[in-house]
Amino acid sequence: MAYVIAFIAGSVMAVQGSLNSALSKIIGLLEATFIVHVVGTLITLVLLLGFRLGEGGLSQILKVPSYLYLGGLLGVFIVYAVVASIPRLGVAVATTVIIVGQVATALLIDHFGLFGLKEVPFTWWKVLGLILLAAGAGIMLN
Repeated sequence: MAYVIAFIAGSVMAVQGSLNSALSKIIGLLEATFIVHVVGTLITLVLLLGFRLGEGGLSQILKVPSYLYLGGLLGVFIVYAVVASIPRLGVAVATTVIIVGQVATALLIDHFGLFGLKEVPFTWWKVLGLILLAAGAGIMLN
């Protein structure tokens, strides 16, 4: 089931990037980034407070290491960068380059167990997979 959810998330990310890029053409790049986060915040508030769908407790918020809040900052950068790259590269090429960057970084995060995550050692098969993924991306770029 996790594979299906991940696949759907990937599909939705391509649609999201396209919608955000179209929005930015109308209202501007930084403005679109802002609106995307406001809408996301409002939807999350409704889910947390209105439907009580949260699994944890916001009472633990002060116990969280401060560096973990950088995810919000990175989220702004990600939306901005995706919205900026799609009109220049197209959805398929931008998404392909994004995926190669994601996988390369994910392999490092796994290998070193960064951010308190479980260590998943680097293997030569994973290196080969990354090389093949990058080669496929190279083909997509031509």
